[in-house]
Amino acid sequence: MYIFCSPCILNSALRAEGITKPSDIAQFERVIERCREFDIEMVPLPCPETLYLGPGREPGTFLERLNTPDFSKVLAKCIAGVKQTIAKRGPPLCIVGVNSSPTCGVTATYYGSESGEDPKRADRGVFLSEFPEIDAFDVGEFGRFQVYLAAPLFSESERMYNKTIATLLRENLFSVYLPQEAGDDSATRGKSKQERMFLQHVGALERTDFVVAVVDGADADSGTSWEMGYAFARKKPVIALRTDFRHVGTAEKVNLILEESSMVVSSREEIPAFLRIAAAGKPVKM
Repeated sequence: MYIFCSPCILNSALRAEGITKPSDIAQFERVIERCREFDIEMVPLPCPETLYLGPGREPGTFLERLNTPDFSKVLAKCIAGVKQTIAKRGPPLCIVGVNSSPTCGVTATYYGSESGEDPKRADRGVFLSEFPEIDAFDVGEFGRFQVYLAAPLFSESERMYNKTIATLLRENLFSVYLPQEAGDDSATRGKSKQERMFLQHVGALERTDFVVAVVDGADADSGTSWEMGYAFARKKPVIALRTDFRHVGTAEKVNLILEESSMVVSSREEIPAFLRIAAAGKPVKM
């Protein structure tokens, strides 16, 4: 199992001078963390810009710096090399690029202005555009993969169901924080342990990218509802799973406040797709 990635994710010195911010490095590190956790090999793409302009280059658009016959030759060699790798190893899971790059942008690229239009386009860079059949994700999108699974955990059936959801998410390469796995599955605990568990869960909510919440039953579990509200207040996307066919009102599947602050789905199989939508920075409300 492998991915292609922009080489600057592994070596930020390959980027144009002056454009790398601490937030960029943090995004690169999260991609590396995800690949390490799920044993995904990171295969760096060649960097056509570095091969053509050398290291330490100034920032520039494709039209300003790369729109030349010589660069086209460099790019063609890079494309041929990637195709040889695919022929030998099979297709990768995906490509992880870096938005705004003239070559490795995924949904945004600084192509340049030909007639006074915005030099930044909503498109793949000139390198990644040669591989339209391979899914591509921006580094920030691919690095958002941590899920807090909020759900009642008071019976064996509830805990087993939570495990099936956690397994599904992990199979889709999402890291899952499941409170019952952190020891929160006992009714007998002292005050000090109760405080520690609370702080542990709140810390996990702070670090997470998304919350997936199980809201089955005549009324949603109180702890799960609190976790959903906390996530909403922190502007973290919440996906609520309700397989219960009962409605609580004429237009509501579940409590109005919970429904309006989350995306409600009716089957666990829908969750990974909505997580990917949320990871791309798109609203999950419909």
